[in-house]
Amino acid sequence: MKPTEPVSIPVGTCGDWAVERITVSGPDSGKHNLHEAIHSTARFIPPGEYTKLTHKGYLVMSDTPSELRDHRKFVHNAYGHILINGLGLGCAAQECLLKHNVTKVTVVELAEEVIRLVGVTLKKVYAHRLDIVRANAFEYMPPKGVRYGAVWHDIWNDICTDNLPEMTKLHRKYGHRCNWQGSWSRNLLKIDLDKVEKEKRLILEALRKTQEEEADEQ
Repeated sequence: MKPTEPVSIPVGTCGDWAVERITVSGPDSGKHNLHEAIHSTARFIPPGEYTKLTHKGYLVMSDTPSELRDHRKFVHNAYGHILINGLGLGCAAQECLLKHNVTKVTVVELAEEVIRLVGVTLKKVYAHRLDIVRANAFEYMPPKGVRYGAVWHDIWNDICTDNLPEMTKLHRKYGHRCNWQGSWSRNLLKIDLDKVEKEKRLILEALRKTQEEEADEQ
């Protein structure tokens, strides 16, 4: 029977990886959301029960509302055969598999431990519609002649502009192999990068004016 909602991933550990349940209390939610509001990131977390994936105790991803919203556009554009680089908690893969117009989902995941913790459960439910390949996202070569309806890249733990070169590399790799593609947090990073470049231009302009004024005084 086809599920009508995402399957819950069981708690467990495998090597340095772990799937855990977390409870965000009202006070904790308030503190976090205040910090987010001050820094204008708006990644708010309401009080509630959530699931997180960690590596050596470091948070890799969770199923909080802000993280689920991150792949909403990808899910909207997903159809036919799609590819996802990075399994995580399987949230993006599951949301796509719940769509009637998605015929197959191929997930490329490097960590065998993540496949055991998350992938095994998903395969039991979605069977032949889900194909999980253990490989490096940059080294994996899609089968010849395959074209994807959509591709999603989500292999990074943090929102950081240092990830942009890798995102660009993956987008170039799949540019002619899909009808739509996106990367986790890429839109946010490009906005941050634009702000940095604007600030640089303003600083350089101010420095130029200062040098001109000093030259005039001499």
